[in-house]
Amino acid sequence: MANQGPVVYIVIYSLFHHVYEVSLAVRKGLEAKGAQVKLFQVQETLPDEILAKMKAPPKLDIPVITVDMLVEPDAIIFGLPTRFGVFPAQMKALLDASGSLWAKGALAGKFAGIFFSTASQHGGQETTALTAITYFAHHGMMYIPFGFANANLFDNSEVIGGSAYGAGTVAGGDGARQPTEAELEIATNQGENFANILNTFVNGRN
Repeated sequence: MANQGPVVYIVIYSLFHHVYEVSLAVRKGLEAKGAQVKLFQVQETLPDEILAKMKAPPKLDIPVITVDMLVEPDAIIFGLPTRFGVFPAQMKALLDASGSLWAKGALAGKFAGIFFSTASQHGGQETTALTAITYFAHHGMMYIPFGFANANLFDNSEVIGGSAYGAGTVAGGDGARQPTEAELEIATNQGENFANILNTFVNGRN
């Protein structure tokens, strides 16, 4: 029987769905290289009245992940919007609740990746990455950066989200800007490269 591909969970928080759109491109790249991908969102912590005042669209119709589910895949890629240069409280609530997994080393040896959305090109995509990496280090997870593996990251002729840490998009202050073709291409490329590394690991393990 042929070996199955690595299992990857994409875990996102996406209030205005920009991170979700990027996640679909990441999933496309992962699946193109044979990974088995499941997409999850984290639990919302804002009350409905606040979401209404923010004019947030309806929540995504995808499953909500729980802490215990983090042990299931070979790898987790986190989709992170930025709040004042760090990742949002909703994602932090999930990771802060993972102490029991840390105590058992349950996530040690799993692979991790990240991608982002910010309101502006200077909104903290890299600082958000750095604040997330501390969780990976404490859990013993193996973080896979993207590097400058896609030529679009060298293009200075337009605003392009993403960095060496992972793909990204720039949503604009009012959320009107949608992920561009170049940003989605970077995201797909990240998924492909991530899956290639995972395939090497899983094939060696099996």
